[in-house]
Amino acid sequence: MNRIELFNDHFQNFKVYQIPKAQLIIADPPYNLGVNAYASNPAWYKDGDNKNGESELAGKEFFDTDKNFKPAEFMHFCSQMLVKEPRESGKAPCMIIFCAFEQLHYYIELGDRYGFKHYIPLVFRKKFSAQVLKANMKIVGNCEYGLLLYREKLPKFNNDGQMIFNCFDWPIDNSTPKVHPTQKPVPLLERLVGIFTDNNDVVIDPCAGSGSTLLAAANLHRRAYGFEIKKDFYKAAKERVLRFIQPQLFQ
Repeated sequence: MNRIELFNDHFQNFKVYQIPKAQLIIADPPYNLGVNAYASNPAWYKDGDNKNGESELAGKEFFDTDKNFKPAEFMHFCSQMLVKEPRESGKAPCMIIFCAFEQLHYYIELGDRYGFKHYIPLVFRKKFSAQVLKANMKIVGNCEYGLLLYREKLPKFNNDGQMIFNCFDWPIDNSTPKVHPTQKPVPLLERLVGIFTDNNDVVIDPCAGSGSTLLAAANLHRRAYGFEIKKDFYKAAKERVLRFIQPQLFQ
């Protein structure tokens, strides 16, 4: 039976839970947007129209914990909790980080400091833009970015004989409820988990948020562990995951 666990705790406290090391770590760490979290998103304005004036979300942040997030501690956790590279090829672990374009170089340097000597940049192409209110003023972005980081050997790679590009389509996910402002689509995470892990491999998400990584891993018969420090998000994520997997799988 595949084990799925979500802890309402900071990933720094991982030793308390004695979880196994991972073949894959997937994380969407805080972007530290501060009070500009909603930026040019329509939610900044009443009814999504800037003619109506600012909404209650204007000048607000997504998470009050962002300012306390320490990327170096996060990277140290990842370096500790990935399995060691095996001697044989095609079995090495890796980690995937979602991040802002401006953060790519920083995480590349930070990863190198913690033993992740190699990287592949990732692009996630959406069919929409959160900058819609500025669409008549400038070119707006429709992509999210990320990094695949690994130590020395190329990671496990299940491509089924197909060429896989570093630009992925961002699918619309209407199959599960939205419970988090930066929620990732389960089908996208299933794609990533499927490429870099096998059945019963361990997946860890240190910033679990909506629980999408855990749900994707459970759907693919992987073992998964997540940490979510915010109590409200933890509760919503747990309820969301429980709705779509057998209750006995969730510890």
